[in-house]
This record gives sequence, structure tokens and C-alpha cells, in this order.
Amino acid sequence: MVNAGIDSCFGVGVDVAAYPEWIVDLRSAEVLTTDEQGRPLTARFEAAGLGRMTSYVLAYDHSSAPEVLAWNLVSGDLTREIEGRYRFEDVTEQPGQPLTAVSYELTIDLAVPLPGFVKRRAEDKIVRSALDRFKLRVEELSGRT
Repeated sequence: MVNAGIDSCFGVGVDVAAYPEWIVDLRSAEVLTTDEQGRPLTARFEAAGLGRMTSYVLAYDHSSAPEVLAWNLVSGDLTREIEGRYRFEDVTEQPGQPLTAVSYELTIDLAVPLPGFVKRRAEDKIVRSALDRFKLRVEELSGRT
């Protein structure tokens, strides 16, 4: 649960250029194209992965905004597939105290073979870290830490 409203959560999700400030191992993020509302349509990332640097380009889907922010791989050097999404659900119980349930889904297929248990462990770590750091970022920016 994030102590902020859906719009605040979505705002952090679409602020792709700021991702390196709060996502561990992400070295750079560059928005390549935007829609008419200034939201990213494509972005290039460089991250540390598997003991080396990796780069990839993601395309963003805002068709279910602000409840869902989805993305998929356009190109990458170590990845064959990246598909993910944040889902935001308003679960506010007290007026004036917004609360959002956030879920994070991610599928990654690497171009390099890895044993299944290593891949699952890495995926679990990415998802847990992403949710924890996302929550901290949203609440920090919302003044609710």
C-alpha cells in the first residue's frame, strides 16, 4: 500500500527520466518520444545486469491511465522480451488520507541462458525492490514518509 493517491503513483511511474534517482542499478534513462500530454512513449535505459552494462528501449502504453502504466521491449542487447505494468487501485478508507494498492508485474526473457532458479530469484528480487522503492519515492514526493 502506498500512502498517496493514484495520480501521484502514476506521476512517479511516468517520470521515466527520474528513474535513476530511485531505481538501483539503473544508470541512465532517456525519454525518446512523448505523447501530446508529455508522457513517455519510448525511452532508452542503461542498467547494470549480469555483471555488465545492458541497454534497452521500452515502449509505453497509457491507454488505461492512470490505473495502469504498461510497457514492452522495443530493442535490447541482453533481452529478448520485457513486458511489465504497474496497476494502481484506490483503496482509500479515510477522507483526506489517500491510499493506493500498487501491483507490479514483470516478464523478462534474456538472450543469454540462465538456470531457471537463478532467473526466478532475480525476478523476485527485481519485483520486491521495485515495489519497495516505488512506495518510498511516491511517499517522499507526496510528503508522507
